[in-house]
Amino acid sequence: MARTPLMAGNWKMNLDHLEAAHLVQSLAWTLKDQGHDYSAVEVAVIPPFTDIRTVQSLVDADSLPIKYGAQDVSIHDEGAYTGEISTGMLTKLGCTFVIVGHSERRQYHGETNELVGQKAKKVLDAGMTPIMCCGEALEIRKAGTHVQFVLGQIDAMLAGLSAAEVAKSVIAYEPIWAIGTGEVATPQDAQEVCGAIRKRVGELFDASTAQAVRIQYGGSVKSKNVREIMAQPDVDGALVGGASLKADEFAKIVTYQK
Repeated sequence: MARTPLMAGNWKMNLDHLEAAHLVQSLAWTLKDQGHDYSAVEVAVIPPFTDIRTVQSLVDADSLPIKYGAQDVSIHDEGAYTGEISTGMLTKLGCTFVIVGHSERRQYHGETNELVGQKAKKVLDAGMTPIMCCGEALEIRKAGTHVQFVLGQIDAMLAGLSAAEVAKSVIAYEPIWAIGTGEVATPQDAQEVCGAIRKRVGELFDASTAQAVRIQYGGSVKSKNVREIMAQPDVDGALVGGASLKADEFAKIVTYQK
């Protein structure tokens, strides 16, 4: 089964709505100049909540093939949840993707695997695609228990989902020690864990689900290392952080095949 690679830029807490407009326009122009085939490599930007409406307006006005999404979502539909954003709000803004369970959400907001699974279910029920994050800290990597740890995350996150829902989802493996540090897992490291994730999905569900689900690698992805990472059989794209804030650099990552 052919899986379309997904390059998603997680802007984190960067760029106001004016800067967001400039970046999206620059990215679109750069990719157009390079003749990028969006059906071969899907492209998405994941801006802060305050930028999504601006990104939507640009994408709609210029019929841009760039997709976009949100960095988090609430498990509640509405109510007295100050600071929370519902799936209904995101679908009205035309979002395609929602990141759930990023390591920074886990670290700073105490999000559990079970909560991440609940958020993924809400996203799927709303017709959007969750990007479910998993990954280990440096001490777990050094102890050699990283694969076991990540598979434990996978088991808990996917427990409430059906095979069809998992097949439509994206899983992003991001070793915490490689996020924003300049350190990056070797292509072999990425394949080891991404391959193990795919195998576990097959064990939990079936072979067709395992072949359908897209598995990204994230953690200090840059244009200089993306080609080798993408050459791995079980890596279906990248969740890009800092490098996605520069249109030229992110475009090079997207067009890694050229």
